[in-house]
Amino acid sequence: MDGVNKRFDFTVPAPALADLGRVHLIAIGGAGMSAVARLLLARGVPVSGSDAKDSAALRSLAAQGATTWVGHDPSHVDGADSIVISSAIREANVELARARALGLPVWHRAQALAATMAGHRRLAVAGANGKTTTTSMLTVALATAGADPSFAAGSELADLGTNAAWHPGTPFVVEADESDGSFLAYHPDVAVVTNVQPDHLDFYGTFARVQAAYAAFAETVPAEGLLVVCADDPGAMELAAAMAGRRRVLTYGRAPGADLRVRSSRLGADGSTSLVRDRSGTERTLILSTPGAHNVLNAGAAYLAAVEGTGADPEAVLAGLARYGGAARRFERHGEVDGVSVVDDYAHNPAKVSAVVETAADIAHARGGRLLVVFQPHLYSRTRDFADGFARGLAPADEVVLLDVYGAREDPLPGVGSELIVAKLAALGRYAVVLGAAEAVDQAARWSRPADLVLTVGAGDVTELAPRIVAALRERA
Repeated sequence: MDGVNKRFDFTVPAPALADLGRVHLIAIGGAGMSAVARLLLARGVPVSGSDAKDSAALRSLAAQGATTWVGHDPSHVDGADSIVISSAIREANVELARARALGLPVWHRAQALAATMAGHRRLAVAGANGKTTTTSMLTVALATAGADPSFAAGSELADLGTNAAWHPGTPFVVEADESDGSFLAYHPDVAVVTNVQPDHLDFYGTFARVQAAYAAFAETVPAEGLLVVCADDPGAMELAAAMAGRRRVLTYGRAPGADLRVRSSRLGADGSTSLVRDRSGTERTLILSTPGAHNVLNAGAAYLAAVEGTGADPEAVLAGLARYGGAARRFERHGEVDGVSVVDDYAHNPAKVSAVVETAADIAHARGGRLLVVFQPHLYSRTRDFADGFARGLAPADEVVLLDVYGAREDPLPGVGSELIVAKLAALGRYAVVLGAAEAVDQAARWSRPADLVLTVGAGDVTELAPRIVAALRERA
């Protein structure tokens, strides 16, 4: 809990692709790992990988040329020259233990990703909230502007049908994860910081260390590079002030004085229309098909990074943002049955939960319906540290169902569970209940009526419930 990664040194140069040899990725089917695998394959690197369970990502990688296995076994490492893992892989993993015994080099996925970026102009998007959406928006905007960008995002882009692609000599857009300090590996020419907020305290321990990590990230931008930050976020603006005079810094947001200022926004269930003004005083219309005031800010970040960071045509960038169709698990609509809409979202910290629940509540209430949220807390430490914030974020919902905490890389903590959030909601005068997955699906189907919206939220396996709720609604119908 000191913000220092004991397993990897992200300040050392990334490995050269030519030195990697055959790469084996442990848990290759995950969102971040599968993106790295796709890029390595596209760059001609032999790839193998294993995952605990079969998935569409695993099958897609096999079709692309990777050797894949379902399940972990020490023999899968045989013949590999390098190993790639994420921070979620424990040292006890049988494949990692075998690699250590063989003395194979073990790289973090961010280091392998940085290796694939060699020779490109790099654009990295960081922040507690909005990384995936901003990365995706920036990628689609650059593609529409004719740049044919390479990219790696934390989710599949609806417009492009994949979470990663490589094209020689093009701008390279990457989602930069701060959770384990790995965003220091990229050294971007253009860095976007959507916000600096207390999160991942299981790694950093204190907010001061989170802030120091973002400052170190900004320092990895070359002297002639660009830092884009949100003018509406106090933490991001503290970073901007610290970097003033040392890097070129541009801001976006609703705050007076923002270099790209959102002058007005008309928000709706199917998106928004905003008026934005740049530093020259030129006003342009920003149209989005993704709902929410937070997505207007994400689009502002993407606009500045594309136009000021790569020289893309402003009107072409706006056209790309207007066509942006979203990313998997980012307010992803799963269906509508008898007037009941079912949406899934990856939100897993208080600010993200608050933004998506507020957006969903506005949509449901505007059409005369109610909002049911099925929320799965992610990590015991995060549930312990931010139960108050989660309760406030969930409060706008008309009904809240919680699943048990999804521990992911953590072991359970004594006295920490979803009941903490239930108690905090009760203190706010809001009722919530903790249910199992099957009971939550049944509750959503029984409770819903026409014009209602059911929202599943969290970074764990709660995403599996959205299609089950749609099926239950159809069965009820």
